Amino acid sequence: MKSIASNFKFKHGFAQVVSNIVQPVIVTIPVFVIINYFAAGGNNFLISTFICLLFGTFLPLIAALMWIKSKNLDLDVSDKDERTFPLLFGALSYIIGIIMLFIAGAPAVAAILMLCYLTNIILTIFVTFFWKISVHSMGIAGPAAAITCIFGYPGLLFGFPLIMVMWSRVYLNQHTPAQVIVGAVTSFTVTWMQFRLCMTYIPYLSLRIP
Repeated sequence: MKSIASNFKFKHGFAQVVSNIVQPVIVTIPVFVIINYFAAGGNNFLISTFICLLFGTFLPLIAALMWIKSKNLDLDVSDKDERTFPLLFGALSYIIGIIMLFIAGAPAVAAILMLCYLTNIILTIFVTFFWKISVHSMGIAGPAAAITCIFGYPGLLFGFPLIMVMWSRVYLNQHTPAQVIVGAVTSFTVTWMQFRLCMTYIPYLSLRIP
């Protein structure tokens, strides 16, 4: 009996750690850094990365934490109706970030990635009105699609953390299997299509990826 309880406690603790560490907004950090590193050089890398992290990571994160504290919510914001404000703020932050990237002359690929995040978050806002789609799954699958479009097979390395996150969200009863699967498939598909369209039909793009 004690062994069963210990096993449950370990699995629950592990699932909680995975869910807390692999937050969508946290995943943006390595993704923005990697893409800007290969797409920009010298000061352009620092400037474009700073803009991406400021408007794509830190401002949305701060807004979400302030909302959670003011409403006394859990970190997962389990009540889907309470997710609208942080999502809207994130969308506004991405819009400003895209504008700033163009003003700064940042690599187009950075702006495309920011646009993909914006599209996914707008889609999430609409879906959230009637269904609790998994933001965690979307936050991993989207970057996986972007990395795969740019670098090829290395993007598939996101598959392992995606599976772990999907499992943790279902195990913690935060989502149903359908919600994590639909979130992952939707985000991957939308991001993939946007990257392929931009890279194919916008002739002035200079992705500068080796």
